Amino acid sequence: MRLPVEVLLIEDLKNIQSAMAQMLQGLGDFQLAATIATEAEALAWLEQNCGRWDLAIVDLVLDQGSGMGVISRCRRTSPEGKVVVFSNFVSPGIRAHCMRLGADAAFDKNTELRAFADYCAALSPPSAQPVS
Repeated sequence: MRLPVEVLLIEDLKNIQSAMAQMLQGLGDFQLAATIATEAEALAWLEQNCGRWDLAIVDLVLDQGSGMGVISRCRRTSPEGKVVVFSNFVSPGIRAHCMRLGADAAFDKNTELRAFADYCAALSPPSAQPVS
């Protein structure tokens, strides 16, 4: 039996949250474990749900706080989970800093949507194939 990829989405904009949920649904077997809009809420959720997510998608600029503070906490609470930054503010320097904090990848929302989608799709379990 294959299990869906449990996604922790840390994004403050409702329209982006909705678009991300639709995109993930179209990419494969993903299920939102939680959608969180602030750094404090994300940090609390991570502490209470260690290991209960497979993929964390983190925006760097949040309504309150920053995604930067969330990256290392993600890594600490679920070392095997994938942490992906998806933000409008990913420059080469920011990407390198995110990687040092523990991100597995970082994508710019404006220019790297296809690369981000491809990365996520590769994490989805293969569809069950009928036995012939």
